[in-house]
Amino acid sequence: MHKSLSTPLILRGVLAVIVGIVALVWPNVTVYALVILFAVYAFMDAVLQGARAFSSSSAGPVFGHLLLALIDLAAGVVAIIWPGPTAQALVLVVAIWAFALGFTEIFLAFGRGEQAGTRALFILTGLAAIAFGAVFASRPDIGAVTLALLFGLFSLVYGIVQIVVGVEVRRSGKSLESVLPSAEPLSQSAD
Repeated sequence: MHKSLSTPLILRGVLAVIVGIVALVWPNVTVYALVILFAVYAFMDAVLQGARAFSSSSAGPVFGHLLLALIDLAAGVVAIIWPGPTAQALVLVVAIWAFALGFTEIFLAFGRGEQAGTRALFILTGLAAIAFGAVFASRPDIGAVTLALLFGLFSLVYGIVQIVVGVEVRRSGKSLESVLPSAEPLSQSAD
């Protein structure tokens, strides 16, 4: 049982390490791959919106879903034709997300009943998120490569952790297997 649990963890870890190395060695390729994934998502959503438009019974939803399908289709085409500006736009979306997260964290710091340590932690993480967003918003061209590098580092660390956990699960399973056979006669003699 432990081997069946540990094998997927180790394989997932190895795959994440490989993806992390690729992202760190070739960040521009990683950015391009993310743009292509965005385009694929936009095309798939265009098809789904089109299907929803023709399955609707009234004219209002049909028009709305067709409009969304056209917007998705246009976004996918733009992403493929102009991957550079698309990557920068995606970085700006991350910057806006970071600003929203930062201001929310600061707002939460002043919620009722927060202790001083929790309040300080909320403020610090909020300020860090705002700084992160400001850097990305000021230089989205560099931000795309930075996102690829951060993704690579995250994948590398995540992969190493998964491999370590998988090896530990396998090791503990072997330890249990060596102990359990000697425990079985005790349970049979108790019956």
